[in-house]
Amino acid sequence: MIKVDFLRTRFAFLAVGAFLVPAALAAQGAGGIPFGTGVEHDPALPVEITSDSLSVDQAAGTAHFRGSVVVGQGELRLAADEVEVFYADGDAPGGGAVERIRASGAVTVTNGAEAAEAEEAVYRVTEGMIEMTGAVVLTQGRNAISGDRLTIDLDGSVANMEGRVQTIVVPGEPGPGAGR
Repeated sequence: MIKVDFLRTRFAFLAVGAFLVPAALAAQGAGGIPFGTGVEHDPALPVEITSDSLSVDQAAGTAHFRGSVVVGQGELRLAADEVEVFYADGDAPGGGAVERIRASGAVTVTNGAEAAEAEEAVYRVTEGMIEMTGAVVLTQGRNAISGDRLTIDLDGSVANMEGRVQTIVVPGEPGPGAGR
């Protein structure tokens, strides 16, 4: 009797593993996780930033925004406690091209229907790449995937999660990595 229960338990774990492993592998496959599908990234669009305060360092070509910061570019939204903006060489804050944005503290990025949360993020505007680190959670509908680092390619509408990845898939909804 004990041997039968052990075998049934072992079979149940294998069956669950057989279902979850392909979902996690699909999420990490060559195609990655869809992110912002159907939403075009255009680095030429203006970057709009609102915050509670702003300090500018003209010599360094940076601007530091603090308090309830919201960054918008097209349909892309980034919210954080603090954001530092780095302008392209030779451009001055307030009048130049944004090269990269570094966000910290309760960072949230949304693009279309997807949302990702992390402790920090760096958005390389001209490259269309966002790297999020620290307790990252990506939600797509009621499905979620978490890990240590999320890299989002806005031009390819795809993302990759790394570092102890965990996936929660709700039956009846496309899982992370499924086509939309």
